[in-house]
Parts: sequence; C-alpha cells; structure tokens
Amino acid sequence: MDLQQEWVALQNKFEQYEFVAWANKLAAVFLLAQMNAGRLVLALIALLWLQEAVLKTFQSRLGERLLKVEQGMRKGVTDAFSAGAMQLHSDWLASRPGTAGLLAQVLRQLLRPTVALPYLPLMLFAWYRTGLWTGIWY
Repeated sequence: MDLQQEWVALQNKFEQYEFVAWANKLAAVFLLAQMNAGRLVLALIALLWLQEAVLKTFQSRLGERLLKVEQGMRKGVTDAFSAGAMQLHSDWLASRPGTAGLLAQVLRQLLRPTVALPYLPLMLFAWYRTGLWTGIWY
C-alpha cells in the first residue's frame, strides 16, 4: 500500500508542477500585452522562462521517482521496505550532481522544446514590438 500512496502523492505533485508551468506561460503572454516597459518585459519573460526550467527540473526528479515506484509496483513488491518506498530525497541525494551538474540540469530543461518554444516567439515578438531590434542595425 505504501507504494500506491507514494505514487498518488508524487503524481499529484507532478501535475501541480505542470499547472504552474502553464501559469508561467500565461503570465508571459500577459506581460507581452503590457508593452509599455520595453526591456523590462523582455527581462521578465526571460525570468519566467528560467523559472519554468527550474520547475521542470524539480518535476523531472519526481518523474524519475515515479518510474522507480511504478517499477516496484510492476514487479509486485508488496513490502515497502524492500521496494524502497518513500525514498525520494535519499535517492536524489545519493545521485546529486555538483553545482555544474545542477546548472546543466536546469539548462537542459530550459532548452527543451516544450519549455523553450512558447518563450522564444514571445521574446522575439516583444523585442520586435518594442523597437529594440532597430538599435542593432545602427
């Protein structure tokens, strides 16, 4: 039963991260509508993009644990101790990379198409609409 409870808790949190990621995208669109601030809008959209990458990094850790829990459930392990139930943080700490590795994880999430694709067009549109692009030609 422990693995099932852990799976439900992790899956709920995984979906909450997805909801926050969509809220980030909506906030970026809202910021784009507020074009009075120029460079500030670009900076805020970039910040939302980075924030989503960090959220997706956390979400990916939950996803890794979900896969381990599902593997234990598929094998029919009923003993929570044998299955390593409730070991999310211990498992992550055992495989925690150094600072460069953590930054690389965030960068990988930042460049994922599902993360980057909404922000790149928004930033390009904001850059064009604010007239900031004209300065690079002179």
